[in-house]
Amino acid sequence: MFENLRILACSVGLAMATLAAAASALEAGDPAPDFTLPASDGNTYTLADFHGKQAVVLAWFPKAYTYGCTIECKSLAENGHRIRQFDVTYFMASVDPLLDNIGFAEETGADFPLLSDEDMSVAKRYGVLHSDGYAKRHTIYIGKDGRILKVDTNINPETSAEDMITTLAELGIERR
Repeated sequence: MFENLRILACSVGLAMATLAAAASALEAGDPAPDFTLPASDGNTYTLADFHGKQAVVLAWFPKAYTYGCTIECKSLAENGHRIRQFDVTYFMASVDPLLDNIGFAEETGADFPLLSDEDMSVAKRYGVLHSDGYAKRHTIYIGKDGRILKVDTNINPETSAEDMITTLAELGIERR
């Protein structure tokens, strides 16, 4: 009997944790959590600095130097001129140490900043932290007003730049 109660308690706890995680997931229309993070270009970026000025895209990636993340970063670097046709600032972001992201940016030719959330606090607030301690591959589109425009959880590393360009156009982000 006690074993059945223990199993039931574990099941209820797991269900409550799943519901809490689902309830905290960001959706279109939600205010984007503010952040201040160091970047591979030597600067520190704060989301609030872009409010009223530009849309922001955060492309979260799991781990520097891995196959899929390398493909995604190169896609964004090779097509940066097309992305920058929109009134947007875009970043890749991970929970990797800053030094890893600096080297990864250099290796992939990234002409945009890679943000480092080493303490994982921003990834948690954005609902992208995997239980194994890495960021899920999600792209978050944030409007000039600081609200979430779209959360894309279906990222194809090979076409990430083209998909980002398509999404920016669909969201009506102004062109420069």
